[in-house]
Amino acid sequence: MSEQLPLQRFNHWLAAQPDRVWLRQPVNGQWHDFTWRQVDEQARRLASALLALGCVAGDRVALLAKNCAEWFISDLAIQHAGLVSVPLYPLQAPEQIAYVLEHAGCKVILVGKLDDPDKLAGGIGAHITRIAMPYPTMAAAHDWHSLLARHEPLQGTRVQQPDELLSILYTSGTTGLPKGVMLSALAMAFSGAHATAELGIGPRDQFFSYLPLSHAAERFLVEFNSLYSGASVAFVESLETFASDLRHIRPTVFFSVPRLWTRFQQGVLEKLPAAKLDRLLRIPLLGALLARKIRYGLGLDRARILVSGAAAISTGLLQWYQRLGLIICEGYGMTEHFAYGCFNRPGQVRLGTVGRPMPGLQVRIDDSGEILLRSVTLMQGYYCDPQKTAETLRDGWLHTGDKGQLDADGYLRITGRVKDIFKTSKGKYVAPAPIEGEIAKSNWVEQVCLMGSNLDQPLALIELSPAARLQPEAQVGADLQRDLAELNGRLEPHERISHFVLVREPWTVDNGCMTPTMKIRRNVLESRYAELIASLPARQPLVWEH
Repeated sequence: MSEQLPLQRFNHWLAAQPDRVWLRQPVNGQWHDFTWRQVDEQARRLASALLALGCVAGDRVALLAKNCAEWFISDLAIQHAGLVSVPLYPLQAPEQIAYVLEHAGCKVILVGKLDDPDKLAGGIGAHITRIAMPYPTMAAAHDWHSLLARHEPLQGTRVQQPDELLSILYTSGTTGLPKGVMLSALAMAFSGAHATAELGIGPRDQFFSYLPLSHAAERFLVEFNSLYSGASVAFVESLETFASDLRHIRPTVFFSVPRLWTRFQQGVLEKLPAAKLDRLLRIPLLGALLARKIRYGLGLDRARILVSGAAAISTGLLQWYQRLGLIICEGYGMTEHFAYGCFNRPGQVRLGTVGRPMPGLQVRIDDSGEILLRSVTLMQGYYCDPQKTAETLRDGWLHTGDKGQLDADGYLRITGRVKDIFKTSKGKYVAPAPIEGEIAKSNWVEQVCLMGSNLDQPLALIELSPAARLQPEAQVGADLQRDLAELNGRLEPHERISHFVLVREPWTVDNGCMTPTMKIRRNVLESRYAELIASLPARQPLVWEH
């Protein structure tokens, strides 16, 4: 397949379906549609404005906004002007924003919908020019409508080069400072072109965008898959309107993360208890009608491709959705190769795995069990960090830091992170991920972190689910204590868990326990609960933090 680079692909759809709607944006409950022609005009006007502000080819332009049509338009404008996009997480702390802007050397930042714009403004230096998207946001030197009105659309067709730097995506930094992943035009084009061809996504499909576009998975699966397929994209207006927006759009392709798949499940079970739901689903005709009603209520009755990624999802949760006729395809990818990795194709799902490699991707497991990847989608390196680049990219292979196994049919199973594996005081090594996956099968568990470095036995910190917090402590405790005993009966002696510690406060981005991509920060949790862990009673396996 000969890849059209992103601007070429956009121009293809501009010529083929100029008046077809590409982007759908809700504003105060009203839907506003943007055709390919309208997107082109706004992107070209913004490109002219960026150049008039003094940007020159190769300059970095930051994006700090929740998902919206103007995010896509801005990204296209940055490409038209020959600049480099630097997406920022809307939930990042001001000091992290300041670090990324300084590290990348951004001259301009486009700001949009944010939960606390004034707080985040503290991370943006006065020397960086702000452009405000057309939503309530922080103070800016230029507002969207007046800026575009003052500039004519940029003329001509810019020819992108395969190896030109298109975007710098900063990792969420689970253990240290974020690293800037440099992605070329070809890497991003290859991902979009081959994924849409492999999955049969086309102009009649409908995406729904709500996860951060600063995350490689959302940008690859939604922005670039829509760009290469010609499918339309609808955006969520707010957290409060999420459910109604999803039901209104009824996407055909839907991507979510395990934590949200769990929330959707809990929403169903709050209306229909698990035992009753299970009983009704067993009745042939009634069960089928009920499953259809639930799919419709979720807004997923038209969805033909359902994706889960960014973290491991439990087999039990996948099986629960399968009973409703919702086949979730788990995938695996990293920012360092634009999330173009392994995937369980529809109709070929193998539970407990993240699927087979996508076309053009080579996967192998080295002698230590680490997963290595190679394809044209690999990053050019980490921005201004040659040492880390050399450590991660060796002989053309990306050393992922993940451990895994390939079965005889090429399906990949993730067994943990190399750096997450810890050694107990008995000198035994433990991989936390598989054990955490078993613990997370409980409806009472929202998140779990297994730790045990220099302890006699591992222990599990558990954040209770919203459903668990509504139940009597005695019931939740009894259920989890039973789960602990059952799990320990299946684990190797050195893996057996000494305690389930039920923490009081939820783990969030704001309190530093989670990254903006909703991954737990193990080092932060170890430090946060160090005193509690040191004082755990030896013969009390279930401990509530009070």
